[in-house]
Amino acid sequence: MTATNSSATRSARLGLRATPEQEAVLRRAADVARKSLTDFILDSACQAAEQTLLDQRLFMVSGNQYQALMDLLERPAQDNDGVRDLFARKAPWDAP
Repeated sequence: MTATNSSATRSARLGLRATPEQEAVLRRAADVARKSLTDFILDSACQAAEQTLLDQRLFMVSGNQYQALMDLLERPAQDNDGVRDLFARKAPWDAP
């Protein structure tokens, strides 16, 4: 996912309010980055959003916790009657 896609037509409108100080900082940063204020805000907001979403999939654990997980994953598969029964059933959305 990219923060902005210049070939895509922007049709969604987002509104926000900022203090004069926040606006000044954003405008200055946009100038330094040689971007329009809109591009700078969208890029920054999308990067923060992507990081927030990635944080939901990346979990930091200790070495012991990691090793315990790896040990579980390396164990041989075991028969599971419940799973076998579930997969033997016809899916409700399949035609009768």
